[in-house]
Amino acid sequence: MGLETVSENRSCGGVQGVYRHASDATGTDMTFGLYLPPAAQRGPVPVLWYLSGLTCNHENAMTKAGAQEHAARAGLALIFPDTSPRGEGVAHDDAFDLGQGAGFYVNATEAPWAPHFRMWDYITSDLPRLVLDNFPLQAEAQGITGHSMGGHGALTMAMRLPDQFRSVSAFAPIANPTESDWGQKQFSAYMGEGREAWRAHDASLLMAEQGYPGEVLIDQGSADQFLDLLKPEALAAAMARRRQPSVMRMQRGYDHSYFFVNSFISDHVDWHAERLKAKG
Repeated sequence: MGLETVSENRSCGGVQGVYRHASDATGTDMTFGLYLPPAAQRGPVPVLWYLSGLTCNHENAMTKAGAQEHAARAGLALIFPDTSPRGEGVAHDDAFDLGQGAGFYVNATEAPWAPHFRMWDYITSDLPRLVLDNFPLQAEAQGITGHSMGGHGALTMAMRLPDQFRSVSAFAPIANPTESDWGQKQFSAYMGEGREAWRAHDASLLMAEQGYPGEVLIDQGSADQFLDLLKPEALAAAMARRRQPSVMRMQRGYDHSYFFVNSFISDHVDWHAERLKAKG
Protein backbone atom coordinates (compact mmCIF):
# COMPACT_ATOMS: atom_id res chain seq x y z
CA MET A 1 0.00 0.00 0.00
CA GLY A 2 1.43 3.37 -1.00
CA LEU A 3 1.64 6.08 1.65
CA GLU A 4 1.30 9.77 0.80
CA THR A 5 2.39 12.46 3.25
CA VAL A 6 -0.25 15.18 3.41
CA SER A 7 1.46 17.23 6.12
CA GLU A 8 3.97 16.94 8.96
CA ASN A 9 4.27 19.48 11.79
CA ARG A 10 6.56 19.67 14.77
CA SER A 11 4.55 19.22 17.97
CA CYS A 12 5.73 18.90 21.59
CA GLY A 13 9.14 17.74 20.43
CA GLY A 14 7.66 15.10 18.14
CA VAL A 15 5.92 15.10 14.76
CA GLN A 16 2.19 15.29 14.04
CA GLY A 17 1.67 13.86 10.58
CA VAL A 18 -1.32 13.42 8.30
CA TYR A 19 -1.14 10.68 5.69
CA ARG A 20 -3.26 9.25 2.88
CA HIS A 21 -3.30 5.75 1.43
CA ALA A 22 -5.40 3.43 -0.73
CA SER A 23 -7.25 1.08 1.60
CA ASP A 24 -7.77 -2.56 0.70
CA ALA A 25 -10.56 -2.80 3.28
CA THR A 26 -12.71 0.11 2.11
CA GLY A 27 -11.66 0.25 -1.54
CA THR A 28 -11.14 4.01 -1.17
CA ASP A 29 -8.43 6.47 -0.28
CA MET A 30 -8.31 6.97 3.49
CA THR A 31 -6.66 9.73 5.53
CA PHE A 32 -5.34 9.40 9.07
CA GLY A 33 -3.30 11.35 11.60
CA LEU A 34 -0.30 9.90 13.42
CA TYR A 35 1.69 11.55 16.20
CA LEU A 36 5.22 10.29 16.89
CA PRO A 37 6.66 11.39 20.25
CA PRO A 38 10.32 12.39 20.69
CA ALA A 39 11.07 8.86 21.96
CA ALA A 40 10.32 7.49 18.48
CA GLN A 41 13.59 9.03 17.29
CA ARG A 42 15.39 6.40 19.40
CA GLY A 43 13.33 3.37 18.41
CA PRO A 44 9.84 1.85 18.22
CA VAL A 45 7.27 3.12 20.75
CA PRO A 46 3.91 1.87 22.05
CA VAL A 47 0.87 3.21 20.25
CA LEU A 48 -2.59 4.41 21.29
CA TRP A 49 -5.42 4.31 18.77
CA TYR A 50 -8.04 7.06 19.15
CA LEU A 51 -11.40 6.41 17.45
CA SER A 52 -13.58 9.46 16.92
CA GLY A 53 -17.34 9.90 17.03
CA LEU A 54 -20.22 10.78 14.73
CA THR A 55 -19.58 13.52 12.12
CA CYS A 56 -15.84 13.50 12.89
CA ASN A 57 -12.87 12.75 10.66
CA HIS A 58 -9.17 12.30 11.48
CA GLU A 59 -8.77 15.98 12.40
CA ASN A 60 -11.17 16.40 15.33
CA ALA A 61 -9.28 14.65 18.11
CA MET A 62 -5.95 15.48 16.52
CA THR A 63 -6.62 19.21 16.88
CA LYS A 64 -9.05 19.39 19.84
CA ALA A 65 -8.12 16.69 22.37
CA GLY A 66 -4.72 18.13 23.30
CA ALA A 67 -3.24 14.64 23.53
CA GLN A 68 0.13 15.32 21.93
CA GLU A 69 1.69 16.99 24.99
CA HIS A 70 0.80 14.04 27.20
CA ALA A 71 1.83 11.46 24.60
CA ALA A 72 5.21 13.17 24.21
CA ARG A 73 5.77 12.97 27.96
CA ALA A 74 4.70 9.32 28.09
CA GLY A 75 6.58 8.20 24.99
CA LEU A 76 3.40 7.06 23.28
CA ALA A 77 2.44 7.34 19.60
CA LEU A 78 -1.15 8.36 18.70
CA ILE A 79 -3.17 7.29 15.68
CA PHE A 80 -6.28 9.22 14.60
CA PRO A 81 -8.17 7.30 11.87
CA ASP A 82 -11.13 8.61 9.91
CA THR A 83 -14.61 7.45 10.94
CA SER A 84 -15.77 6.16 7.54
CA PRO A 85 -14.84 5.84 3.88
CA ARG A 86 -15.42 8.97 1.86
CA GLY A 87 -15.42 10.20 -1.71
CA GLU A 88 -17.19 9.91 -5.02
CA GLY A 89 -19.11 6.68 -5.37
CA VAL A 90 -19.26 6.06 -1.61
CA ALA A 91 -22.80 5.67 -0.27
CA HIS A 92 -24.11 8.45 1.96
CA ASP A 93 -27.25 9.57 3.77
CA ASP A 94 -28.53 13.05 4.56
CA ALA A 95 -28.76 12.19 8.27
CA PHE A 96 -25.69 13.04 10.36
CA ASP A 97 -25.70 9.62 12.04
CA LEU A 98 -25.60 7.37 8.97
CA GLY A 99 -23.19 7.06 6.07
CA GLN A 100 -20.05 9.13 5.65
CA GLY A 101 -18.78 10.23 9.05
CA ALA A 102 -20.80 7.50 10.75
CA GLY A 103 -19.20 4.16 9.97
CA PHE A 104 -19.84 2.76 13.49
CA TYR A 105 -16.71 0.60 13.20
CA VAL A 106 -18.53 -2.38 11.68
CA ASN A 107 -18.30 -4.27 8.39
CA ALA A 108 -21.44 -3.55 6.38
CA THR A 109 -23.14 -6.46 4.65
CA GLU A 110 -26.14 -4.61 3.19
CA ALA A 111 -26.59 -2.46 0.09
CA PRO A 112 -25.61 0.25 -0.58
CA TRP A 113 -23.05 0.21 2.24
CA ALA A 114 -21.31 -3.14 1.79
CA PRO A 115 -18.78 -2.22 -0.93
CA HIS A 116 -16.94 0.40 1.15
CA PHE A 117 -18.16 0.49 4.76
CA ARG A 118 -15.75 -2.03 6.26
CA MET A 119 -14.43 0.00 9.15
CA TRP A 120 -13.90 -3.00 11.44
CA ASP A 121 -11.40 -4.50 8.99
CA TYR A 122 -9.88 -1.11 8.32
CA ILE A 123 -9.12 -0.36 11.99
CA THR A 124 -8.17 -3.86 13.12
CA SER A 125 -6.20 -5.08 10.11
CA ASP A 126 -5.69 -2.77 7.15
CA LEU A 127 -4.42 0.39 8.85
CA PRO A 128 -2.37 -1.44 11.55
CA ARG A 129 -0.50 -3.33 8.84
CA LEU A 130 0.30 -0.06 7.06
CA VAL A 131 1.48 1.92 10.09
CA LEU A 132 3.49 -0.92 11.60
CA ASP A 133 5.33 -1.33 8.30
CA ASN A 134 6.09 2.36 7.89
CA PHE A 135 6.60 3.88 11.35
CA PRO A 136 8.61 3.01 14.49
CA LEU A 137 5.74 1.44 16.45
CA GLN A 138 5.63 -1.60 18.74
CA ALA A 139 3.15 -4.12 17.36
CA GLU A 140 2.98 -5.88 20.71
CA ALA A 141 2.12 -2.68 22.62
CA GLN A 142 -1.12 -1.27 21.19
CA GLY A 143 -3.92 0.34 23.20
CA ILE A 144 -7.23 1.75 22.04
CA THR A 145 -9.57 4.52 23.19
CA GLY A 146 -12.30 6.64 21.65
CA HIS A 147 -15.17 9.04 22.16
CA SER A 148 -18.91 8.33 21.72
CA MET A 149 -19.21 6.20 18.57
CA GLY A 150 -15.45 5.80 18.85
CA GLY A 151 -15.75 4.68 22.45
CA HIS A 152 -18.15 2.00 21.23
CA GLY A 153 -15.59 0.92 18.65
CA ALA A 154 -12.72 0.92 21.13
CA LEU A 155 -14.55 -1.24 23.69
CA THR A 156 -15.85 -3.78 21.18
CA MET A 157 -12.50 -4.12 19.41
CA ALA A 158 -10.58 -4.50 22.67
CA MET A 159 -12.95 -7.16 24.03
CA ARG A 160 -12.95 -9.15 20.80
CA LEU A 161 -9.23 -8.70 20.08
CA PRO A 162 -7.52 -8.51 23.49
CA ASP A 163 -4.23 -9.89 22.15
CA GLN A 164 -4.05 -6.96 19.72
CA PHE A 165 -5.28 -4.21 22.04
CA ARG A 166 -3.47 -4.61 25.36
CA SER A 167 -5.18 -1.64 27.02
CA VAL A 168 -8.56 0.04 26.61
CA SER A 169 -10.45 3.13 27.72
CA ALA A 170 -13.37 5.20 26.46
CA PHE A 171 -14.94 8.66 26.71
CA ALA A 172 -18.76 8.68 26.83
CA PRO A 173 -19.09 5.51 24.73
CA ILE A 174 -22.27 4.40 23.00
CA ALA A 175 -22.45 1.57 25.48
CA ASN A 176 -25.56 -0.41 24.52
CA PRO A 177 -26.24 0.27 20.82
CA THR A 178 -28.60 -2.68 20.31
CA GLU A 179 -31.02 -0.89 22.66
CA SER A 180 -30.43 2.67 21.42
CA ASP A 181 -31.39 4.78 18.42
CA TRP A 182 -27.62 5.24 18.11
CA GLY A 183 -27.11 1.66 17.08
CA GLN A 184 -30.41 0.13 16.04
CA LYS A 185 -30.74 2.52 13.08
CA GLN A 186 -27.16 2.03 11.91
CA PHE A 187 -26.88 -1.70 12.59
CA SER A 188 -30.08 -2.44 10.67
CA ALA A 189 -28.85 -0.32 7.74
CA TYR A 190 -25.33 -1.73 7.66
CA MET A 191 -25.88 -5.33 8.82
CA GLY A 192 -29.56 -6.04 8.25
CA GLU A 193 -32.39 -6.78 10.65
CA GLY A 194 -30.89 -9.95 12.11
CA ARG A 195 -30.05 -8.86 15.64
CA GLU A 196 -27.68 -11.76 16.26
CA ALA A 197 -25.06 -10.05 14.06
CA TRP A 198 -25.44 -6.90 16.16
CA ARG A 199 -24.41 -8.59 19.41
CA ALA A 200 -20.71 -8.62 18.46
CA HIS A 201 -20.80 -4.82 18.34
CA ASP A 202 -22.50 -4.06 21.66
CA ALA A 203 -20.07 -3.31 24.51
CA SER A 204 -22.59 -4.09 27.25
CA LEU A 205 -23.43 -7.49 25.77
CA LEU A 206 -19.77 -8.32 25.16
CA MET A 207 -18.92 -7.28 28.70
CA ALA A 208 -21.63 -9.56 30.10
CA GLU A 209 -20.56 -12.48 27.91
CA GLN A 210 -16.77 -12.31 27.98
CA GLY A 211 -15.38 -9.11 29.50
CA TYR A 212 -11.81 -7.92 29.00
CA PRO A 213 -8.72 -9.60 30.46
CA GLY A 214 -7.23 -6.30 31.64
CA GLU A 215 -8.66 -3.25 33.35
CA VAL A 216 -11.10 -0.85 31.71
CA LEU A 217 -11.31 2.94 32.15
CA ILE A 218 -14.54 4.82 31.30
CA ASP A 219 -15.17 8.55 31.72
CA GLN A 220 -18.70 9.89 31.27
CA GLY A 221 -20.00 13.42 31.76
CA SER A 222 -22.97 13.78 34.12
CA ALA A 223 -24.35 16.65 32.01
CA ASP A 224 -23.94 14.80 28.71
CA GLN A 225 -26.89 15.79 26.50
CA PHE A 226 -26.93 12.30 24.95
CA LEU A 227 -27.04 10.13 28.07
CA ASP A 228 -30.29 8.44 27.03
CA LEU A 229 -28.66 7.35 23.77
CA LEU A 230 -25.31 6.35 25.29
CA LYS A 231 -26.82 4.17 28.07
CA PRO A 232 -23.77 4.04 30.40
CA GLU A 233 -25.89 2.36 33.06
CA ALA A 234 -26.11 -0.80 30.93
CA LEU A 235 -22.33 -1.05 30.71
CA ALA A 236 -21.93 -0.27 34.42
CA ALA A 237 -24.38 -3.05 35.30
CA ALA A 238 -22.62 -5.53 33.03
CA MET A 239 -19.23 -4.69 34.56
CA ALA A 240 -20.63 -5.03 38.07
CA ARG A 241 -22.23 -8.41 37.34
CA ARG A 242 -19.02 -9.67 35.78
CA ARG A 243 -16.85 -8.11 38.50
CA GLN A 244 -14.77 -6.63 35.68
CA PRO A 245 -11.65 -4.81 36.95
CA SER A 246 -12.50 -1.27 35.95
CA VAL A 247 -12.71 2.41 36.75
CA MET A 248 -15.93 4.10 35.63
CA ARG A 249 -16.15 7.80 36.53
CA MET A 250 -19.20 10.04 36.22
CA GLN A 251 -17.61 13.47 35.81
CA ARG A 252 -19.85 16.11 37.37
CA GLY A 253 -21.08 18.86 35.04
CA TYR A 254 -19.28 17.74 31.87
CA ASP A 255 -21.13 17.41 28.58
CA HIS A 256 -20.39 15.45 25.38
CA SER A 257 -18.02 17.95 23.80
CA TYR A 258 -14.27 17.94 23.23
CA PHE A 259 -13.93 20.21 26.26
CA PHE A 260 -14.81 17.05 28.22
CA VAL A 261 -12.30 14.91 26.31
CA ASN A 262 -9.59 17.54 26.64
CA SER A 263 -10.14 17.70 30.40
CA PHE A 264 -9.38 14.01 30.97
CA ILE A 265 -7.17 12.98 28.05
CA SER A 266 -4.05 13.12 30.22
CA ASP A 267 -5.52 10.48 32.54
CA HIS A 268 -6.26 8.23 29.59
CA VAL A 269 -2.82 8.64 28.02
CA ASP A 270 -1.22 7.79 31.37
CA TRP A 271 -3.57 4.81 31.81
CA HIS A 272 -2.43 3.34 28.50
CA ALA A 273 1.22 4.26 28.94
CA GLU A 274 1.35 2.44 32.27
CA ARG A 275 -0.23 -0.71 30.84
CA LEU A 276 1.83 -0.66 27.65
CA LYS A 277 4.99 0.02 29.66
CA ALA A 278 5.79 3.14 27.64
CA LYS A 279 9.08 4.87 28.32
CA GLY A 280 9.53 8.57 27.68
